[in-house]
Amino acid sequence: MDYQFKEIEKKWQQFWAQNQTFKADTNSDKPKFYVLDMFPYPSGAGLHVGHPLGYIASDIFSRYKRLKGFNVLHPMGYDSFGLPAEQYAIQTGQHPAITTETNINTYRRQLDQIGFSFDWSREVRTSDPEYYRWTQWIFMQLFNSWYNLETDRAEDITTLLEKFNASGSADVKAVCDEDTKTFMPSDWATMTSEEKQEELLKYRLTYLKESTVNWCPALGTVLANDEVKDGFSERGGHPVEQKKMMQWSMRISAYAERLLQGLNTIDWPEPVKEMQRNWIGKSVGASVRFAIEKTPSITGVEEDYIEVFTTRADTIFGVSYLVLAPEHELVAALTTPEQKSDIEQYIAQTKKKSELDRMADTKTVSGAFTGSYVINPVSGARVPLWIADYVLAGYGTGAVMGVPSGDQRDWAFATHFNLPIVQVLDAQQNIDTQADPTKEGKYINSGFINGMSYAEAIPFLNNWLEEQGVGKAKINYRMRDAIFGRQRYWGEPIPVYFKDGLPYLIKEEELPLLLPEIDKYLPTETGEPPLGRAENWSYEDQYEYELSTMPGWAGSSWYWYRYMDAVNGSEFASKEAIEYWKDVDLYIGGAEHATGHLLYSRFWNKFLKDLGYVQEEEPFKKLINQGMIQGRSNFVYRVIDEQGRGTNTLVSHGLKNDYKTSALHVDVNIVENEILNIPKFKLFRPEFKDAEFILENGKYICGVEVEKMSKSKFNVVNPDVLIENYGADTLRMYEMFLGPLEQSKPWNTNGIEGVFKFLRKFWRLFHNEAWVFNVSDSVPTKAELKALHKIIKKVQDDIERFSFNTSVSSFMIAVNELTDLKCKNRQVLEDLVVVLSSYAPHICEELWSLLGHEEGSLSYAPYPVFNPAYLVEDEFSYPVSVNGKTRLNLNLSLTLEAKEIEETVLADEQVQKYLEGKTPKKVIVVKGRIVNIVI
Repeated sequence: MDYQFKEIEKKWQQFWAQNQTFKADTNSDKPKFYVLDMFPYPSGAGLHVGHPLGYIASDIFSRYKRLKGFNVLHPMGYDSFGLPAEQYAIQTGQHPAITTETNINTYRRQLDQIGFSFDWSREVRTSDPEYYRWTQWIFMQLFNSWYNLETDRAEDITTLLEKFNASGSADVKAVCDEDTKTFMPSDWATMTSEEKQEELLKYRLTYLKESTVNWCPALGTVLANDEVKDGFSERGGHPVEQKKMMQWSMRISAYAERLLQGLNTIDWPEPVKEMQRNWIGKSVGASVRFAIEKTPSITGVEEDYIEVFTTRADTIFGVSYLVLAPEHELVAALTTPEQKSDIEQYIAQTKKKSELDRMADTKTVSGAFTGSYVINPVSGARVPLWIADYVLAGYGTGAVMGVPSGDQRDWAFATHFNLPIVQVLDAQQNIDTQADPTKEGKYINSGFINGMSYAEAIPFLNNWLEEQGVGKAKINYRMRDAIFGRQRYWGEPIPVYFKDGLPYLIKEEELPLLLPEIDKYLPTETGEPPLGRAENWSYEDQYEYELSTMPGWAGSSWYWYRYMDAVNGSEFASKEAIEYWKDVDLYIGGAEHATGHLLYSRFWNKFLKDLGYVQEEEPFKKLINQGMIQGRSNFVYRVIDEQGRGTNTLVSHGLKNDYKTSALHVDVNIVENEILNIPKFKLFRPEFKDAEFILENGKYICGVEVEKMSKSKFNVVNPDVLIENYGADTLRMYEMFLGPLEQSKPWNTNGIEGVFKFLRKFWRLFHNEAWVFNVSDSVPTKAELKALHKIIKKVQDDIERFSFNTSVSSFMIAVNELTDLKCKNRQVLEDLVVVLSSYAPHICEELWSLLGHEEGSLSYAPYPVFNPAYLVEDEFSYPVSVNGKTRLNLNLSLTLEAKEIEETVLADEQVQKYLEGKTPKKVIVVKGRIVNIVI
């Protein structure tokens, strides 16, 4: 039979499912290899051809590693909490669980038909209570832990209590809030339980604190920075404002240095590591206190100073102004009555921008003067106090000293507001036109450091600041604690209740804390999150539960461990499973998660290691970011009349410049090789059912443009359609064939036919002209073994370096060579089946079975051993030229010397014909290259 891909693929997909062919064994004696794809969110639209790209690559690698003798764990599950299902619930009233289940079923069907070798026995869903009970459990461990700077790790809160009981707070070195109390053991003993709980909250690794957040009124929730773009929510495009709210946070900042150093130990793309380094933002500098000038016009200011972190304490004599973040807690108190209106107006304007937008906008200069002054601690000069949106409350101290001569942003601010620009180094040049950040030269206009160099001034100033009690050397990190809460329904309930306004954990044996049923998925009429609608939902029938749910990143910050032991009811994963699988050897996913999921996952992993639950400091050894498959949009061109109105005439692409036209997107699925299927177009756009089509050579040619793949552009290609027409093996190989895995590339269905023809040609190798299965047990020829071992080595090398696209080309060459050799040799073809099986598993399983092997054994067959001896050339095909014109090629042994080559060539019958009985004047032999005869 001809290549019947539909029957073959259905047969083997059912076989793999029924026999759990890819189930990983935790007790195996084989070396382990853990391949993981980034957790997908099951959207209602299902998969388009861009989604499986990374999955196909990881599946090829997983199958290859099994052939290489590894025990491979390749699991799949769903990050199934999220805003889209909740938004649909708000619009329709349907419970998000129903939407999610429907979407998962669609995803699973599509994944299965592509032939992935997932171990489905380990499937997890973040919205499953049996999963999120352990997400809640990890939250509880974080709540009951603190970060001990002396041991540089998280510890149980009981060790902190021991310190308080023994010696008070004086000797405690912890990552904690700034407003912690100083107390003796006797003071601690006399505190009430509520006072103790309040103080401990300042040390816990997850805690409640008033924070400035991205509040989206339309969505009724707080959004993470990466969910906001240009002041609007990425989902839905709703306005986002800055708002202060009580929020759960996690002290990821405690792990800043470890997160930074850990990047040096993992094999990740350098751009991702650099993004994380920048996000963590380590700065070495000094903390400096500027005393507040108290005047009758400002009242109620208890603080005596404003603390500033700077990396250039050496320029402190050049400070001409100080800037506070608009959200800084002292702004209102330090604003004079005369400036109140300007300050309030500026703050209102700032609330409309996200923090990301504020950081990104380096061109706009804006600010407002508070009317107050601070005192420069080294010079005693009065320094005006401003607010500006380029300063963020959460970074450093929320205050920045302006040194216009050395910082371009400060220079622009000072120039805009006519503030002094003071030169501080004699090497600074042209500071009347721009800032000069040089560290060269000697200090001038700088009091007691005049004449010093940078290397001399920094340690001198740091010592002086500390001696005077107005500052000290300090390391600062840009990274801030992660907000851990969303005011929405479809997320993990936080296992906390409130008593006298303070948070307490529920008991571990009460996990999971289930989502309650509610009547609507909207905030309450009084503005509480949707969980506030739950009736009779309270702890011990008297205490209010936390009404926020966990953020989207909670369930995905530890899921790879659950895959190790997915049905364990007593632990998130057993010690034995964690000890065996350890970490993820290969992780494939999008670069867009660099400062979200990938950072939070590393944080939770390090925390779990500190408490002894896991073994590895880093969760993902190697990371690959697959590129995006972009859409290839098609367009038709509508003729516009003199009044600017669209007509009912459509002109082909090559003729559009003869008319005034507007381009309209057309469904790419009704276009083939840029030729529009007009009858299908009329069904697609019924308003053009009677349209006039101006054609080129009898065809309507569409325009083309590469854009993001999306439904609105009608350029989404559904893999279901391609699998129906060409099969999953063709789709798998074609997606790899498009280009290097890491690069973005446009989708073009036009080339898929070539891959399908290749598989059909591969199938024909095993059959005779009547499509009857036909292989022989003859001894393979030298040429056959050469073709085989070239592809064995090429594919092995390519897969090991993740260069999948070049393997596809090499397969085509190998099959062409073996076809030309009329190869039917069982030994050669069996090895070829094994080599190709990672890419095209269905056709290879069928052929393996036809070759007489046990069904399903292909996945664990040994990968053929490459023998370099078969590639050693002992013959060369010499081009033979007569009077400079190549006439033929002769295969001669490479052991022959020039004289022997000449004699052999001249004795050849075909050469004699070209000599026409003449004796050559000269014979030029270049060994291993060419023979040229001159007559």
